[in-house]
Amino acid sequence: MSIDTTRPLVPVQLAVITVSDTRTLETDTSGQALVDRATAAGHRVVSREIVIDDVGRLEVALTRLIDDPAVDVVLATGGTGLTGRDVTPEAFARVCEKEIPGFGELFRWLSYQSIGASTMQSRATAGVARGTYLFAIPGSTGACRDAWDHILASQLDSRTRPCNLVELMPRLRER
Repeated sequence: MSIDTTRPLVPVQLAVITVSDTRTLETDTSGQALVDRATAAGHRVVSREIVIDDVGRLEVALTRLIDDPAVDVVLATGGTGLTGRDVTPEAFARVCEKEIPGFGELFRWLSYQSIGASTMQSRATAGVARGTYLFAIPGSTGACRDAWDHILASQLDSRTRPCNLVELMPRLRER
C-alpha cells in the first residue's frame, strides 16, 4: 500500500458520534482524537455530537446523518463492548445495508498486538447505509488512534493505492 502523491486528495465529510452516558464534548478525548486526525489529514468534520448509550437514540442519530447529503462517513466511538449499555453494534445492525466485516477483523488483529486477548471484548464493526460509510470504534482514545492511524487514514485517502474506500463512494448507491 502506498500514497500516490501525484494525485490530489479528495477530502471526505465526516461526522463523529461519541456514544456515552458520561462524556461531554469537553471531556471526550476519543472523539476529539478522531476530529484532530481527520482534520489534519485534510478532511472536514461537519458534525460532532454525544449520544447516550441507547439503541433507539443512536439509531435516530445515525439515520439523520446517513440521510444528510453533507456526510460521507460516520465515525462512532464507544458502546462496542459487552456490557448491557453497549449497544452501538445493535444500532449499526438496524441501519446498515452492507457490512464491512474486514474493518472489525483488522481492528481486532491490530489491537491484539497492543492488548492481547482482551481484544476479543471489542465488537468494532463497520458498514454502508444509503451511500454513507459507518465505522464503530471502541471508546478508548488509544483505540480511536489505532483505528484512524492504521486503517481509516489510508482507506479514507483517495490517493491510497492499490485501492481505497473513497474511490468507491460514487458507486455505493448503485443497485
